[in-house]
Amino acid sequence: MISKVLKYSFVLAVVFPIVFLLGLSLAQQWQFPEILPQEWTFQHWGNSLFKQGDILESLFLSLGLSLTLASLVSVLAFFMSKYIAYSKYRQQYMRLTLVPYILSPVVLAVTFQYYFTVANLSGNFIGVLIAQLFFALPFGIVIFNNFWNAHLKSIEQLSFTLGASAWQSLLKVILPLSKPAIVLCFFQSFLVSWFEYGLTQFIGLGKVKTLTVMVFNFINEANVFYAALACVMLILPPILLLYLNKRILILAR
Repeated sequence: MISKVLKYSFVLAVVFPIVFLLGLSLAQQWQFPEILPQEWTFQHWGNSLFKQGDILESLFLSLGLSLTLASLVSVLAFFMSKYIAYSKYRQQYMRLTLVPYILSPVVLAVTFQYYFTVANLSGNFIGVLIAQLFFALPFGIVIFNNFWNAHLKSIEQLSFTLGASAWQSLLKVILPLSKPAIVLCFFQSFLVSWFEYGLTQFIGLGKVKTLTVMVFNFINEANVFYAALACVMLILPPILLLYLNKRILILAR
């Protein structure tokens, strides 16, 4: 009985905010104490997706930024973590990966702001991508940290003994075994970029308008209906990616 209550409570806690935001994005007028909106409309969705297109543009910008960052982090962290794992200075390197998390993203952005301005990287896509890479890459290395172990190293050495080249060993042995770790790193790095606000806002100077930035802009304008719409668009891709992540991990087993 208790387990069922907890299960339904968890489902309600997850589903209710999504349904509430969706209803708020379709509302023309919703005043307390009414349970449901007095007026419904698709005007907000039509304006944002077709007429003005600002939220749709932010959606594609966020997708491009997050997918690019997740791909870069997955590739770089894969090879860098291997070097760190088999190095005699592994503990020292792993301590260094925790340094970016000592400070908040905003403080980190303030630290690098001068250098980004000099390099003409402030206020553009590339600058925000590099700034997020500073924050997400150590996280990716931490994810891969436990993947490289003595057992995997012995398997790799066995493939060399059987005549495989380094490239063949990577493609035929290491990558198939590392699929769950790569998927996990990609998914987590995507989420880091997708929901990042402070770093994006500060380095992007308000010009790189990702969905997260748009949500806060609408909230500051007290435009709750468009803020709810942007939140719905912000929630959907991670839910889809979570489903794909689960399917890929099941198939990998």
